[in-house]
Amino acid sequence: MSDGGDQLAITTIRTLAMDAVEAAASGHPGTPMALAPLGYTLMTRHLEHDPADPSWPDRDRFVLSCGHASMLLYSLLHLTGYDLPLAELKRFRQLGGRTPGHPENFVDTPGVETTTGPLGQGLGNAVGMALAERLMAERFNRPGHEIIDHRTWVFASDGDMMEGVASEASSLAGHLGLEKLVVFYDDNQITIDGRTDRSFSGEDVAARYAAYGWRVLGVADANDLDELDQIMKVAADADGRPTLVTVPTVIAWGAPTKADTAAAHGSPLGPEEIAATKAAYGWPYDEPMTVPPEAAAHADQRERGAELRADWERRLAAYADAHPDLAAELERVLAGRLPDGWDSDLPAPEPGTAQATRKSSGAVINAVAARLPELIGGSGDLAGSNATAISDGGLVAPGDFSGRNIAYGIREHAMGAAMNGMAAHGGVRPFGGTFLVFTDYMRPTIRLAAMMGLPVIYVMTHDSIGLGEDGPTHQPVEHLASLRAIPNLHVLRPADAVETVGAWRHALGRTDGPSLLSLTRQDVPVLDATDADRVADGGYVVADTPDPAVVVVATGSEVHLAVEAAAQLAGQSVGARVVSLPCWELLQARGIDARAALFPPGVPVLSVEAAASFGWSQWADAHVALDRYGASGPWKDLYAQFGFTPEGIAAAAHGLLAADGPDAR
Repeated sequence: MSDGGDQLAITTIRTLAMDAVEAAASGHPGTPMALAPLGYTLMTRHLEHDPADPSWPDRDRFVLSCGHASMLLYSLLHLTGYDLPLAELKRFRQLGGRTPGHPENFVDTPGVETTTGPLGQGLGNAVGMALAERLMAERFNRPGHEIIDHRTWVFASDGDMMEGVASEASSLAGHLGLEKLVVFYDDNQITIDGRTDRSFSGEDVAARYAAYGWRVLGVADANDLDELDQIMKVAADADGRPTLVTVPTVIAWGAPTKADTAAAHGSPLGPEEIAATKAAYGWPYDEPMTVPPEAAAHADQRERGAELRADWERRLAAYADAHPDLAAELERVLAGRLPDGWDSDLPAPEPGTAQATRKSSGAVINAVAARLPELIGGSGDLAGSNATAISDGGLVAPGDFSGRNIAYGIREHAMGAAMNGMAAHGGVRPFGGTFLVFTDYMRPTIRLAAMMGLPVIYVMTHDSIGLGEDGPTHQPVEHLASLRAIPNLHVLRPADAVETVGAWRHALGRTDGPSLLSLTRQDVPVLDATDADRVADGGYVVADTPDPAVVVVATGSEVHLAVEAAAQLAGQSVGARVVSLPCWELLQARGIDARAALFPPGVPVLSVEAAASFGWSQWADAHVALDRYGASGPWKDLYAQFGFTPEGIAAAAHGLLAADGPDAR
């Protein structure tokens, strides 16, 4: 039953949202006002969390997919006892504050599980979190010891439901039967431009989710705490399906003129409307951002949270007594540490052999999989082409989470979002594959992984015109340049099987951001001078000559062509150094001295990459590149057509040397 303290706390949430947005002169007040009862009921009665320990491993996860309603989350965190003082709420949307415009899990805001704002992404992350929970429960739980047992709760909006990524992720969740995932759909029928019937009138969201295989529930009154409490109890009683709860709300509930209008969505209400709304609430305080002590005391969850966490810690101790090896392994994966000797069985490719780097990557995956049981793979319906399958790893199937291979289907958006959620959850290490050209579908999730510093690994194959006959629709041209433009993403394009080993070693060892492996469809020879250990340097010399007249720098499948071109140039009395540059970002991080050691000042540099030349001007003076779309045909014919041959590269080097001298480097 609700009481006066509940209502006071809910009104406090609503007034904090109005006041903070007004003070910032920007933001979204209406949705926090509408969802205050739902958020309050969840965090004080059902969400298993501990404000004193926001990273408690078996806590429930709460994802505010409608991240524009961030003041709802910040107000709830403050009232329930997290280390988010009122002074920080007063700094809403201010530079350097802990309450940014949308929730960010990479700033010091305790209780924020993932970064949301781009609509649909949070729901996709939540699917990954729920999947990670099931995978870990399958691996670690034992009879009488349910040490991993938590739910993922989501608030989603009309905007989330319109975004394609949410549809893909929800379809996947229904297929897998992620029964510990509960999504509350805030159906307020308002977006920034106006009422949803302008663009979203012919769709029955509840029926769509039922068709996905979800259990669909609903409430009639979003302000009835008893009804909300009861529906949460039902939703928490798992029945083998994820649960959608439809919640019809009134945006900016209680505002006399702006309630149920788009004016309350993305703009401050204004002083007069705020005063009138507070009067309608019976709010007696004149000072903005007031938190009555009795409201904070009533909402405080520190005592309940401490009891929940202490109970889990007692169960963890009993688990450790019964299964000490499993408990030690659980601690390791939760900490994100790699086990000793994880890379001791990596392949050692022989020079003179040839293999597509996608296949070399598959060999590495299977070499490390036995030593990294937390490694979970998948593909967008291209596991055979991407060589991403963990042999004998089994398939994650509906209701069966013992496998290590996820069949994402043709859902690249969902794959990227789910991998982010899995990485944010912790305890598993996700990688996923598709063709490099289809990073077009995944760009929002890759960007968010880089922003959040999540150690996700992307296995992107068929990375150039070398894929051949499928033609320009499938041949990536501009993709490497655009991916390299994403801050904190390491793009690794290995030259051969040896560098592929080094690329994987770096990607798996990285904990502060995502890595993307750009891999070939076609075979490439294993070179004498490539070095797996040097991949971590970003770039290094693979062929040299005293006092080179020109430096040829290449990546991936073009490195061996550059080496062959250097041999031709040597026969023409032109000394050429060849640099393999598998990762721009790693060489950039090493600084100007490392760069100068590879590219001597005053020596002209020619870049070679079967992709757009955009960005290469920071490294080279001229380029053998592909500043147009490719064509359909056998890959060797395409390489010859577009000049990616030893002869073409040598001719380009002569052209560079014949031109006016380059700028001093």
